[in-house]
Amino acid sequence: MAAKGGKGSKGGAGKSLVRATLAIHEPPIGDSTTPGGLIKTFDFDFNPSQLTLTRRAQWKSTPSAALRDGPLPEFMGSEGRNLSMEIFLDSSGDPGDNSVLKKVEALFSCCEVTAKSIAADQPSTPWVVFEWGSFSTARFTAYIASVGASYTLFGTTGVPIRAACQVELNEIPGQTKGQNPTSGALTARRVHRVVAGDTLQSLAWREYGDASAWRTIAEANDIDDPSRLPNGTELILPAAGEVAF
Repeated sequence: MAAKGGKGSKGGAGKSLVRATLAIHEPPIGDSTTPGGLIKTFDFDFNPSQLTLTRRAQWKSTPSAALRDGPLPEFMGSEGRNLSMEIFLDSSGDPGDNSVLKKVEALFSCCEVTAKSIAADQPSTPWVVFEWGSFSTARFTAYIASVGASYTLFGTTGVPIRAACQVELNEIPGQTKGQNPTSGALTARRVHRVVAGDTLQSLAWREYGDASAWRTIAEANDIDDPSRLPNGTELILPAAGEVAF
């Protein structure tokens, strides 16, 4: 990892090295698309050596026996951005330090529902914002879809002192560009691919700010058993104007 060397630099470029951070927020209450209060800021030990940023546009094509070349595909909507990265943690310079353990636990907690959101009857995992200097393309409000940790070095007491974490962020759609937040204009339908931890209730909350709107998603996708939601399933998320709150 070429990016590791920056931590120990005390002179030259090391002084001006911009560190990546991950701001972990409470989810908003109500129908806001702005993250709630800051829970904590996750500071990277080393900047990522690689980021993978993807975005997909969903099209549907239905074959027709009557047409040799088939009909034109139908645009179903655009998905939010997806950001994958590896976060390297190392406290081997101080074998008694447990900061690696605490930081990995902080990442895993981003996949757990917050107590405040439960109290507000709008259960949700934290919302996060990744920032790395002026790299604006990678800065967006998201939820952490998955975290995987590989512990590669341990102290004499068994506490991990080195780890590599694979983290995947999925963008949470905000206000459509050019749309007046108070105008009530509708957003287009879009398609969401189910990942581990997704439920119809959590998708309804993230999309519409109301977990009880899960029935609209179920009806749009002919789902009879909402408890069965296999990973990789593509769900149509109706526009907000189609949802009966």
